[in-house]
Amino acid sequence: MSSFEIVARQDFSDVTYLLEVRHPLMARAARPGQFVIVMEHEHGERIPLTIADFDREKGTITLVIQAVGKTTREMQQNCRVGTRLYAMVGPMGIPSHLGAAKKVVCVGGGLGVAPVYPQARAYKEAGAYVIGVLGFRSRDLMFWEDKFRAVCDELIVCTDDGSAGIRGLVTEGIRQAIARHPDVDEVVAIGPPVMMQGCAEATRPHGIRTMVSLNPVMVDGTGMCGGCRVKIGESIKFACVDGPDFDGHQVDFDDLMKRLGRYKPTEKAALEVYNEACRIRNAAPASGPTAPSANEH
Repeated sequence: MSSFEIVARQDFSDVTYLLEVRHPLMARAARPGQFVIVMEHEHGERIPLTIADFDREKGTITLVIQAVGKTTREMQQNCRVGTRLYAMVGPMGIPSHLGAAKKVVCVGGGLGVAPVYPQARAYKEAGAYVIGVLGFRSRDLMFWEDKFRAVCDELIVCTDDGSAGIRGLVTEGIRQAIARHPDVDEVVAIGPPVMMQGCAEATRPHGIRTMVSLNPVMVDGTGMCGGCRVKIGESIKFACVDGPDFDGHQVDFDDLMKRLGRYKPTEKAALEVYNEACRIRNAAPASGPTAPSANEH
């Protein structure tokens, strides 16, 4: 039996959930910016997940997951407190380089809010002035505001509909932060590729170093499969071993988004098969004369 026990779970919305997994050795080794590769069961898919938090005293790793594909929806159904992950490998990737920045803007969009938290905390512990910029579609989808306020000197919340903070994208939050603090040394941005691209373009005219965390498709996590190949300036890199952090001003985001799009038909087909299997499984008890009651599931 594997030892990767889920010790806590929290649901932020109908698609976003948190899993806290006991793994003392990994918790001691983890650094901001790193990720793990997880298998929910023996025949499951290997999926990379950025480490959203780690607690060395408790010996736990925190993952924040969005149920958008077959595997993440399956995990949403099955992963409860007391259950165990079949495999969890890591920490992987090169830890974020904090350097000597004195004033930093840490930007998280949607699910990217979770993995930018360890970086904001690390910068604060290193003595930097930290400005957090968090973007959500609406107030209902917000999470971890209290955690960020505890490690940020300033926090700017942006929502698409204006239900919390300022109305607009995280790029508006970056604009306001730079206007108030023209001496910003660095921006760290994590979120969907189009968001990170927008952040890089927002800082380019100011010449502010901007680091982004890339999320291409990964299979083995060792650089052997080539699935996570990305274009950085004139070079080809592999996000799993050369990243996941890269200079946002050098990333070829158009190529990254095209590569991500290539797998959408396969992902869609896998999700359709899974949803159909769920439908059949849920309908089966009703067809039998001795079907168990709902309380027995």
